[in-house]
Amino acid sequence: MPDRRLSWLLSANAVGNLADGIGKVAFPLLAATLTRDPVQIGALSATQFLPWLLFGVLAGTLADRVDRKRAVLLANVSRGVVVGLTAVLVCTGTLSIWLVYVAALLLGAAETVAESAGNAMIPALARPDQLESANSKFQAAEILGQTFLGGPVGSLTFAVFAAFPFLLTSAGFAIAAALLIGLAGSFRPRAPAEPTRLRTDLAGGLRWLVRHPLLCRLVVIAGLISFTSEMAQAQLVLYALEDLGLSDAAFGLFTFVGGIGGLAGAAVAPRLVRRAGRRPVLVGGICAGGAGFGLMGVVHQPIASAALFGLFAAAVVAVNVVLATARHTLVPGDLLGRVLGVWRTVVWGAIPLGALAGGALTQVLGSASATFAVSGAAQVALAALAALLLVRFSLDREAVSSS
Repeated sequence: MPDRRLSWLLSANAVGNLADGIGKVAFPLLAATLTRDPVQIGALSATQFLPWLLFGVLAGTLADRVDRKRAVLLANVSRGVVVGLTAVLVCTGTLSIWLVYVAALLLGAAETVAESAGNAMIPALARPDQLESANSKFQAAEILGQTFLGGPVGSLTFAVFAAFPFLLTSAGFAIAAALLIGLAGSFRPRAPAEPTRLRTDLAGGLRWLVRHPLLCRLVVIAGLISFTSEMAQAQLVLYALEDLGLSDAAFGLFTFVGGIGGLAGAAVAPRLVRRAGRRPVLVGGICAGGAGFGLMGVVHQPIASAALFGLFAAAVVAVNVVLATARHTLVPGDLLGRVLGVWRTVVWGAIPLGALAGGALTQVLGSASATFAVSGAAQVALAALAALLLVRFSLDREAVSSS
């Protein structure tokens, strides 16, 4: 039987992801009312993920030093305050694109803490043989909240009045923090025999990851996935509004289809892994996601494009389940926060770089559709590279032997 506290963590995670999903749709729509410059739109996504480059390793190291539950709780409270202040600025008509960037930067900084500490709590509540299932549930909660529900709610409420989705997002983060209070127990990692300096811990996580041949390859692959896919994802709002001619409300329904695909990916990922193994699911998922984005670049029919976006979402969720389970089974518990910090710094730090590259590509090529085509081709090539990098490794055997 899984630890019942896992349900409390999953509930808090689900509500927080719903709040995050509403905000992730509302912020680009808000930015699109202030500018239609593709570089500035791409810069919004870059700004939100920039803290992973600046603070990701530090946040992961702190997650190995403090009570992880308390860290997530405080991060959610901070996010609620930032989004609440954004709603006030929208209501008063005093918001500029630069203040949107500031809000995105602050939200991203709080997210580094919430994601690092929250993810590191999962192995404490699930046995090794339950990790695949647990990670699938958390992936499903993320997709359900951020895309399946958050996208439509964010766009529809934005169409009612612009501050509405930000008020909902602020309330969602507050509820997520409240749910964590019901999570019994302490989640402070085991203290080392002798006190260590923060700088020593920072270097220790990086050194452990670099010396692990399989995880080092996986983090490189994951970083390249983030970079190549974000080139297109950062331009999604322009692709939908300009290339497909969708309204603000219809944009939420478009992302809703992506949520359906993500839920499907979370549902089938454990079965696919049991039948085919982790490496084939990883490589096949990267290739399928690239095919979805590549075809979106040449298909300009809303229903077909939405279905292809759903294919990408299903594929990327299956890939994330494999990567998350590999991390949880291969990394010792007392190092998990630090290794996750390094991992997220590389993987999520690649997102702003990809977003800026996507904005520049759209500006040079003349349309977001062309950027989707380039992104898709790059992901298919990455699938081939991943197959080569992992040819000597069995992810299933490595995970079992280390768990």
